[in-house]
Parts: sequence; structure tokens; C-alpha cells
Amino acid sequence: MSSSSDSSPQSSGQDHPNSWSQTEQKFTNKSASEYYDPCQDFADRSLKCMKRNNFDREMCHDYFQAYRDCKKQWLTQKKLSR
Repeated sequence: MSSSSDSSPQSSGQDHPNSWSQTEQKFTNKSASEYYDPCQDFADRSLKCMKRNNFDREMCHDYFQAYRDCKKQWLTQKKLSR
């Protein structure tokens, strides 16, 4: 039963799982950054949404917008603090 469900997502979107596994390895193996990213939670939530909805960007629009808003606000605050 699990073999049939495993084969169908790979055949419909083979690039996505492979791309994510390569990207995930880069992120888990990267060195610690000097700066803390307060928007990482929003990024994680948007990626989880993409996985949950078979990489349908329209279903996760709100998550992407929340991440963009957070990032914009953080960068603005960072510029003002300099």
C-alpha cells in the first residue's frame, strides 16, 4: 500500500523532492550565521505548507506573504540600527 503512494508523487513531481533533499543537505551542513534570522519560523511554515499541498504555490500564498512581510520589516530595522 505504501509503495503505490510513494511512486505516484515521485512520478508527478520528481524535481521537487530531489531538489529539496539537496537543499536540505546544504542548510543542515552550513556553518552558523553571525546573524539570527527572526523570520526562519515563517520560512519553515511555508516549506511545510508546500510539502503538505504537493508544491501548489497558490495554496501557500499567505505563508509566503507573511515571510516577505517579516523579512522586509527585519531588513528595515537592521538598516535603521546602523
